Amino acid sequence: MPAFLLKRFMQSIVLLVIVSIIGFVVLNLIPGGPLAQYALDPGMTEADKARLAEQLGLNRPILVQYFDWAWRLLQGDWGTSFRDGNSVLSVIGRHVLATFLLMGSSTAIAIGIGTWIGIRGATHRYSIFDYAATVGAMVALSIPTFWFGLIGIYVFALRLGWLPAGNMYTIGDGSVLDYLHHLIMPSVVLALVHIAIWSRYMRTATLDAISQEFVKTARAKGVTERRVLMKHVVGCALLPMITLAGVQLPSLLTGALVTETVFTWPGMGRLFLDSLGYSDYPVVMGLLMFSAILTIVGNLIADIAVALIDPRIRLA
Repeated sequence: MPAFLLKRFMQSIVLLVIVSIIGFVVLNLIPGGPLAQYALDPGMTEADKARLAEQLGLNRPILVQYFDWAWRLLQGDWGTSFRDGNSVLSVIGRHVLATFLLMGSSTAIAIGIGTWIGIRGATHRYSIFDYAATVGAMVALSIPTFWFGLIGIYVFALRLGWLPAGNMYTIGDGSVLDYLHHLIMPSVVLALVHIAIWSRYMRTATLDAISQEFVKTARAKGVTERRVLMKHVVGCALLPMITLAGVQLPSLLTGALVTETVFTWPGMGRLFLDSLGYSDYPVVMGLLMFSAILTIVGNLIADIAVALIDPRIRLA
């Protein structure tokens, strides 16, 4: 285990360096750069732009800018927002809880419903339910997340008035029930695609577990079908799902970006798009690195969890 952790740590460092270089270079290749927002200001002269570029360190070579940013990052200084002058960590910190709340609720919905659909589809193979689940999964995977969000707003907010159209809470309320009321629609919309993925993977894993010899042996001993399913099949089928949970983290973050924009949810996804619009590159880079770290840690936890649960797997 220590050798595995050290190996993964070194791989993670290399991956983070590559991600940071690509992100930094791409951002600096965008036309206009961070000073583009001042271009439409009639009172901003070229001398003012040059002075501002010097204050922000944007007049230096890109290689010098990158190493300066990376060195400060290693010291715990993630930079300062161009937009409001606050530290990048404090800006991200104000939005991270909203994103985690959205991701956590949508993940719980996706795992619960997707697992049930997958198991039932496998145990009722080629039934009407199985065909309906397959068609539903294909539809969910084919239609963009923002389309589901817009349809949900139109039907449940504008037409029926059951759910709020956006935001995280009602101004002047802020109770737990109010938060949950606002959370329902964005979490369900974000979960739709992942329900489809979980159900397909769970169906395949369940079918594979059913065909194993130990399941046939249990049936031959007279164990009831329900007990065989719950004790032998489901436990075996859930092992690859743990790995899937770690792999699905990047797509959850991407889906949260779209969902938060549609529902004006004040999370990291919406912050990312707003920061891009304002050319607030320190915040964009901070969000990029935070997401990369979160993805790497999620995959590492999933690998360790599978190894601890399944004694046949050894980490080396």
